[in-house]
Amino acid sequence: MNTVWLLLPDLTLIAIGFVLHRSYFRDQAFWPVLEKLTYFVLFPALLFATVSRTPINPAEAGPTLGAVLGAVGAGITLGYLARPLLNPDPRQFASGVQCAFRFNSYVFLALSHRLAGEAGLSLAAVIIGIAVPPINVAAVWPLARNSGGGLMRELARNPLLLATVAGLAANLSGLRMPELIENTLLRLGSASLVLGLLSAGAGLKLGVFAQGDSAARKRTLMLAGWFIAVKLAAMPLVALVLVRVLELPPVPAQIAVAYAALPTAPAAYILASRMGGDGAFVAMLISMTLIASALALPFWIALV
Repeated sequence: MNTVWLLLPDLTLIAIGFVLHRSYFRDQAFWPVLEKLTYFVLFPALLFATVSRTPINPAEAGPTLGAVLGAVGAGITLGYLARPLLNPDPRQFASGVQCAFRFNSYVFLALSHRLAGEAGLSLAAVIIGIAVPPINVAAVWPLARNSGGGLMRELARNPLLLATVAGLAANLSGLRMPELIENTLLRLGSASLVLGLLSAGAGLKLGVFAQGDSAARKRTLMLAGWFIAVKLAAMPLVALVLVRVLELPPVPAQIAVAYAALPTAPAAYILASRMGGDGAFVAMLISMTLIASALALPFWIALV
């Protein structure tokens, strides 16, 4: 399994977005509209289609879900600890903390399929359906707090969370979309992956770590390092310990640990930008976790 080749298309799309924003698409009004389309239409279609279409049996996947949710809980807790420990810029913390525990679902589905075929893909869909709601709540809360908006109001109108909950409800109730609607949602979801990464590249500012005085730059670097370490070191370590304690079979153990070592989600940039956060900081974190996970993923999977 060549993880570099698996991640290379995402990195390439970020680079293309960066170039397009500085060459052919310099109109500053264009990219916010694209982000709005991705946030309110395309990403929700991806989440609903992914969660609703694959049979979910939490009982069979229980031990694997236990390891995954344990790793997610560790990522959220350690990510939030950056605020009292590092005294970061509030806007950067609120925007970037989601990068300590959110995951790239497209890479996860592709990786799970490579590891275990259709069985791996099915298990990955169950993990996505169960893990996404608490992750989205943990991602929205600090941004809502920073912007002065009420948490419940932000959650109630967050399209990513609403799409996930609707997908879970459709799945657990046995509701199946007509083929035409399902295929349309899948195509919309595929577009979200491309446009989300292009938007992240467009929002990338290479000088984000050079802004402000030396103290501000140091805080930014420390915060970024903390979030990346939590995402690619602490979370997979917790998952590795849990899969051994729970004595998971090799394939579920690999998928659980791989999940914990994934790069962060492109939707993190869209969420931060739409809620008044520091989009440039998040775009840089997305790029850095993509690059670093090319080494982290094979390392942690090999330890299983």
